[in-house]
Amino acid sequence: MGGFLEDGRYILRQATMLDLIRTAYGLRDSNGIQGGPAWLDWDRFDVIAKVPPGTTTEQARLMLRTLLIDRFKLVTHNGDAPMPAYIMTVANGKPKLKPSDGSGDGECHGQPQPPNPPPGYVPTTTLVCRNKTIASLAGTLTNNHGGGYLNYPVVDGTGIKGAYDFDLTWTSIYFLQQAGTAGVTIFDSLEKELGLKLELKTEPRPALIVDSVNEEPTPNSPELAKLLPPLPPPQFDVAVIRPSQAGERGGGRIQGDEVNVQNLPLRFLINFAWDLNPNTPAQIVGAPKWLDSDRFDILAKTTAGVEPNAAPNAPPIEIEDLRSMLRALLIDRFQMKVHMEDRPIESYKLVAVDPRLTKANPASRTGCNQGPAPGGKDPRLTHPVLNMLVTCRNMTMAEIGVEFSQIAPGYIYDPVLDDTGIKGSWDFTLSWSSANLTRAGAGNGLPASGDATKPSDPNGAVTFYDAVSKELGLKLEKVTRPEPVLVIDSIDEQPTAN
Repeated sequence: MGGFLEDGRYILRQATMLDLIRTAYGLRDSNGIQGGPAWLDWDRFDVIAKVPPGTTTEQARLMLRTLLIDRFKLVTHNGDAPMPAYIMTVANGKPKLKPSDGSGDGECHGQPQPPNPPPGYVPTTTLVCRNKTIASLAGTLTNNHGGGYLNYPVVDGTGIKGAYDFDLTWTSIYFLQQAGTAGVTIFDSLEKELGLKLELKTEPRPALIVDSVNEEPTPNSPELAKLLPPLPPPQFDVAVIRPSQAGERGGGRIQGDEVNVQNLPLRFLINFAWDLNPNTPAQIVGAPKWLDSDRFDILAKTTAGVEPNAAPNAPPIEIEDLRSMLRALLIDRFQMKVHMEDRPIESYKLVAVDPRLTKANPASRTGCNQGPAPGGKDPRLTHPVLNMLVTCRNMTMAEIGVEFSQIAPGYIYDPVLDDTGIKGSWDFTLSWSSANLTRAGAGNGLPASGDATKPSDPNGAVTFYDAVSKELGLKLEKVTRPEPVLVIDSIDEQPTAN
């Protein structure tokens, strides 16, 4: 996250090298970056750089490019490389398009869902497009991923010129099972409504090719503390905390220099402030019962924020600054005394039963993508209850355990320990049903039984545990291990006066 200007500094956090290159070269997505070492989309870096007064975002990107070349010895060139993409062509020889009268703004606008939907209502995605070219439609579908169907860019191969007026309506892949026979995929919608089709193909396309880059940057200056001293801890200039009114809607927003929180329990606020996993209650020790029931409103202002010449989509307050400010506020106003220590936490380990994995090409980049591999079939289209699909490449067992906590919300909340004894790197595709479609996805992700591979549901849904067992020949077993927890030594139920 980041890529914005704040207090005379340019900041990016938790950025992969792929993120850094994409940002430095002003690319819309990372699919146009090819080559490079396996770790390009796995290792993460923080970049905090001092910039001259008046630096614009575009200037900061050029500075970042120079930094990557200087500190990581990045070498790139422009060329063609085989890349997967959804190629949009005309279906059955003739499109179904109405020429625009020129009155539209050349964009597609999503339509909101009804305010009071009837029971059983299944959301749909509707785009109303006026004065829109087919080439720009390809860009729109690339950006919104077609409601979860499209894991690669869409490329216009129709050759159609001019601008058109049209509507597109389809069912997001995440609601396709719920919609039943009434569900419409993005592929069906395009063909039925516009006479266009999408096919996943791998073809040479222009790309930024990474020839080489070092995994370790050159050392920071020994004068770093003097040249780039730590900023003082951020804090709110003023904050008002009040008990919430009964029936008030919960939520929060940041607008400019103002943070507005409404009707949220203190446990939620503590989880956010200390960056704890809200699905693992054991990460907070010594919590009084009222931590879940007492709800508060917070209205706070700060002078911290991005500079006026930053990018228009830059966040008003950096997320880590917000966490720090909220921690200080809660400690001060609720008279909290806390400390961190390791305590036993229930989680998972991965063991080998009958491994069914494909040996990876060591030159391929480590990571996972949602959706099928190029040339592979998408089981979600024929079996919508299997609405989760990932394709992973060149991953060690330890990396797979880390990735499981990212790709399986509702089942896995913490990195999985590798106890397989399997060496090397592997490719695999995994298909399962999201947690809301299965019994095993309820609660904290740890089934009540001692066996993590809880049986799949009669509706055909397959739990993540079963998918790992059946498709990969691995097994997830519960284990207790020490993990950092927040221990609350004391806390007042009522905040100090405003």
